[in-house]
Amino acid sequence: MLAADPAASIASIASEAGVDRRTVYRRFASREDLLAAIYESRLTAIEHAIEDARLREAPVAVALHRYVENIIAVNRTWPVDLARMLADDAIRRRRDASVREVDAFLRRATDEGLLRPALPEGWASALLPQLMHLVSRQLPELSPGQAADVVVDTLLNGLGTS
Repeated sequence: MLAADPAASIASIASEAGVDRRTVYRRFASREDLLAAIYESRLTAIEHAIEDARLREAPVAVALHRYVENIIAVNRTWPVDLARMLADDAIRRRRDASVREVDAFLRRATDEGLLRPALPEGWASALLPQLMHLVSRQLPELSPGQAADVVVDTLLNGLGTS
């Protein structure tokens, strides 16, 4: 609900969940506490996705596909914008650590020849999340694995015929 309507009320969220709003307030003292729990869960899922992809030790192509597949699943499970929580220092530090981990992996992918070295600095790091976000929303009929195929192919081969 919050992905579709970030201003959704606690009452409407409770109704959608099939509980009374007092039930929600027993668990979360405020709307902000509820949002914090959602963002915490999304960030934890991202950290698990990165860990599961084995970005440091798995073969680069395997790790890339696994990472993309995992993040697409996270995006679909937790379709909320993490940027709203970046005011929280602890959340921002955790997010920044995840970004550094993926950036290091993309440098490894470049060093091992999977990505072109002549791309502008940070281009792959900027493009990959956008592709994952786009496929998560625009191609919901694809499984996370199929969606990852589209993202990885687009990232590695672009849209051209040559």
